[in-house]
Amino acid sequence: MIERAVAWDIDGTLVDSEGLHHRALMTVSAGYGFPIAADDESFVGIGMDQVWRSLRPRYPDGLNEAEWVAAISAAYVAGAGVLRAIPGALEAMRELQRAGVPQCCVSNSARQIVDINLAVIGALPFLRFSVSRDDVPRGKPDPAPYRLACRRLGLSPASVLAVEDSDPGARSARAAGCPVLRYGVDFRDFGRVLDRVLNLTTDQKE
Repeated sequence: MIERAVAWDIDGTLVDSEGLHHRALMTVSAGYGFPIAADDESFVGIGMDQVWRSLRPRYPDGLNEAEWVAAISAAYVAGAGVLRAIPGALEAMRELQRAGVPQCCVSNSARQIVDINLAVIGALPFLRFSVSRDDVPRGKPDPAPYRLACRRLGLSPASVLAVEDSDPGARSARAAGCPVLRYGVDFRDFGRVLDRVLNLTTDQKE
């Protein structure tokens, strides 16, 4: 199946935000009497509902999930000025747009965080839409976020290339039926996205 569209993860894929996410979690958790270490990577790529379930027993009894999520989001937004696009990400998105390739974003973050991430790095003009954790009943690694993205694109999952940096994200995309290009901390070759999508699209037109 030829890949006709690209569904981008956001945190750690398009925007260098994992550090800010963790600092927001550290700040809020410390305020509730449970410190989290700066080098604790247990929550990278994990949906906030899963983080909440993991940490809930360590928080005060009166704290509810909605209050906690709001506090995390507020701490994140307060520090959003430090956000930067991953080098090469916007250039790749621009090339895909010029070629007429539909693009969207699929994130495990809350809508408020998704929107500020994309706005701060200047990615919104390249996207048809974004899927946040608020838009689906279950977040990654469940396939629901990518299934929704494919429905909104009007395309078969097999024709939507997912670009992910985390294991939960990659599992979500694969479970939805999407091919996955997995990025890592030390690998940011956005040219591979262009090669996979643009070359195949060109071949098909010929």
